[in-house]
Amino acid sequence: MLDQSTKNIINVTRYIRLLIFTLALGACNDQAGERQTYILTTGTTSATYYPVGVALATLASARDEAGFSLTAISSAGSLENVKLLRDNQAQFGAMLSIFAAWAYAGEGPIRNPQEHIRSIAALWPNVEHLLLKSELVTDGTFADLGKLNGERVSIGMRNSGAEITGFYMFDALGIDYMQDLSIAYLGYGPSADALQDGNIVGLNAPGGPPMAAITRAHALLGDSLTILDVTQEELDKINWEYPIWSFYEMEPGTYPNQDEIIRTAASANVLVARDDVPEEIVYQLTKLLWENLAVLKEIHGATRSMSLESALQGVPVPLHKGALRYYQEKGINIPEHLLGG
Repeated sequence: MLDQSTKNIINVTRYIRLLIFTLALGACNDQAGERQTYILTTGTTSATYYPVGVALATLASARDEAGFSLTAISSAGSLENVKLLRDNQAQFGAMLSIFAAWAYAGEGPIRNPQEHIRSIAALWPNVEHLLLKSELVTDGTFADLGKLNGERVSIGMRNSGAEITGFYMFDALGIDYMQDLSIAYLGYGPSADALQDGNIVGLNAPGGPPMAAITRAHALLGDSLTILDVTQEELDKINWEYPIWSFYEMEPGTYPNQDEIIRTAASANVLVARDDVPEEIVYQLTKLLWENLAVLKEIHGATRSMSLESALQGVPVPLHKGALRYYQEKGINIPEHLLGG
């Protein structure tokens, strides 16, 4: 019997095949094969970046007028994407806004400024999913993770955005994870398995809801699993250095057995490019993104929060010239810090 993550990937694949057939029967002709191919680096297959990235790549490759082809690849997430862009092994990437800010300035876990990084758009909110076995919940907030007396919690894969931002938040909240927790380094899918098997009692899984692995965990464990809320005091603490997180409300029914609103925190995901990608290519990709948003919304529910009007909210680094041209044509107000890319 297939697990939910596998079913999700199969469903995306089926939809993409239909998309290719519907959009461009000639997408695989000789002319398309001559187009320049660029790499979009995403995230793990059980998270949100990957299926949306595959859909965007399919749209680009299926439309002759785009003038280029795009291939989406999976990765460990934001930090690896910074490295792939640095080494020109990828020309486009999705990452957490805090990683884009760190990369551009050479701060946080990134030692040297990555001045080649340019923004294209804010995507969906990156929502903090801090899950805990319900039997261990006391206050029902992020602070409960500091009361586990050495219980095992998955922080995410090593060197992933989940791991680094998770530890960043723990530090800000005063959670001594070396003392209070036993840390497991698992991807989202394996974390859901480990919860079911009793090998961990909680996990950290930022992403766009609904996330396949979180849906699976809730379906398997029912009421014995709780997504933690965040308080104003906790939000202020995690915003101490980079004020990029805000409250985010998950409506009832976002996940199985969820009957009440969950008030957690979220920051922006951003789509970025290397500055040496031609202006026209980035212009066409930006146009493709916003003019085919309805298609992306069929792929993943997280994209339903996206809109052209909020395309620059939470974007921390200057825009690529191609993206800037598109937004200027659409009459979008461009914040000063995003000019000059």
